[in-house]
Amino acid sequence: MAHDYYMRTEYLKFTLLICLVSASWLAAPADAQRRKDREKQEEKEDAVSARLATESMATEGMKFMMKDEADRALPVFEKLVGMKPQDPASHYLLATALIKLEKYDDAINASKKAFDLDKDNIFYAQQLGELYAKRRKYAEAAQIYETLVAKSPENIEYGIELAAVYVFNDQFDKAIETYDMLEKSMGVTEEITHQKQQLYLRQNNLEKALGEAKKLIAAEPGEVGYRVELAEMLIANDRIVEAVAPLEEALKINPDEAQAHVLLADIYRRNGDVQKCNQELKLVFANPNLDADPKIRVLSGYLTMLKTENEVNEAVSLARQLSETHPNESKATVIYADLLTRQGKKAEARDLYLKAVRTDPNVFQVWGAIIQLDGDLNQIDSMLVHTEKALELFPNQGMFWYYNGTAQLMKKNFKEAISALEESLKLMGDNPQLVPIIHAQLGDAFNGMGDHEKSDAAYELALKGNPDNDHVLNNYSYFLSLRKEKLDLALKMSEKLVQQHQNNPTYLDTYAWVLYIRKDYKKAKEFLEKAMLDSSSVSGTIVEHYGDVLFKLGERDNAVAQWKKAKRMGETTELLDKKIATGALHEQ
Repeated sequence: MAHDYYMRTEYLKFTLLICLVSASWLAAPADAQRRKDREKQEEKEDAVSARLATESMATEGMKFMMKDEADRALPVFEKLVGMKPQDPASHYLLATALIKLEKYDDAINASKKAFDLDKDNIFYAQQLGELYAKRRKYAEAAQIYETLVAKSPENIEYGIELAAVYVFNDQFDKAIETYDMLEKSMGVTEEITHQKQQLYLRQNNLEKALGEAKKLIAAEPGEVGYRVELAEMLIANDRIVEAVAPLEEALKINPDEAQAHVLLADIYRRNGDVQKCNQELKLVFANPNLDADPKIRVLSGYLTMLKTENEVNEAVSLARQLSETHPNESKATVIYADLLTRQGKKAEARDLYLKAVRTDPNVFQVWGAIIQLDGDLNQIDSMLVHTEKALELFPNQGMFWYYNGTAQLMKKNFKEAISALEESLKLMGDNPQLVPIIHAQLGDAFNGMGDHEKSDAAYELALKGNPDNDHVLNNYSYFLSLRKEKLDLALKMSEKLVQQHQNNPTYLDTYAWVLYIRKDYKKAKEFLEKAMLDSSSVSGTIVEHYGDVLFKLGERDNAVAQWKKAKRMGETTELLDKKIATGALHEQ
């Protein structure tokens, strides 16, 4: 501690001594030469100080840029430009911050100032060229890159950028000239050759484009893909016959080239030779050494060509083969299931989709297909199970909640149905087609719970979204008639329904029952008899209602006969046995 104290004391003495000497030096008289030297020294010191200040400021701005805080760097660089307006680096840094903030027009002004102050700096030129291109000032961008290419013809990047600018500016000939220049430096490359091909095609110069394709083949004769590309270009331009040769050459080099087989298959299909077409595809699918992915791509492309039923049958055979060759590849299984669905083989398709989700359960569309088929097959228990599994994986998918609510409703689990349907409504409230359907289902569920106020409100919302909703018009009017409430509204809705569906037995029965509750028995009988014209669609409920109407009209014996007939048919009310036993009408 004593030593530290000694050192501090000596430092203070030394500092004080310097200050005293400096003060005495400043106070001493000087002649003209000494004054001039002192002024030069001061100017030098001022220059150093200014340089240090600007360097410090530039460093501060760059720190902000490195931390991705361009908004904080911007005022620093603006101040720097104010201090050194003739310094190109300051304008360059300002442009860098403006670019980061996507203020491109302001950035162009700053970048152009840097470039004008120092046209030999490649970084300034690159920045300005990129900005011109970004703002679609292609002519200006081209001038910059032309200068860069002239200065550094060995720099491939400048040539590529210049060619791209020419393409954007629709100067295809100049772009091709630039690519030709690059080829002299680099040799034939896939990227540049493909660019030239596209440009020739845009100029409708097919021969030149084909020449570029052949140039690639000559440069790398062992590359199968280039022969396939040539064939694809020929096929796309209806030069089908010429496409066969490069495809056959490709298959000589690599017999497992899937795309070559499928293109040959397409050629055979166009020529009407379905047998050879399928032979080519079978060669692809039968090869266990080929991965599933290229086969799936091939088959997916083939499916877009299908037109006739025979072609679909052949595709099913191929899909089955693919699925059997790769049993653990869910995509292959899904394609097979899709085709079976297309053929109407819904049960088989559903089982295959289930197999696919056991391999890969994370595909939303496959679960949707499973649940849709459950509904088509009227397998409500399966729909319930599968929607619950799907919701474990996709809890935010409103459609799955809707199907789950529908299944719960059909199982008469009204409370669970309401919960699921309300969740679906939250998630799909912006779907104008589906929202009225959800409200309709909620109306049924609330009615099942005996909550008529909420049921009516849900039905009203459903009709507001779709005034012609058959399901709501029928159920709402029927339930109102059973409650003997709002009978004018019930009559209006059921009347609208039968006007739109004059031969539907269910809707005719609903209208007749509303008339019955309103004691218009003759008209009710007329519509019930109309409902019973199609014996295949008549339910026990309709026949029972007919018996009730006959009883009200004094036809007691005929009424009892209709009740007995309804009992044999099923789907009747709990009071039917009592009606038959007493020969009299009993109402709830």
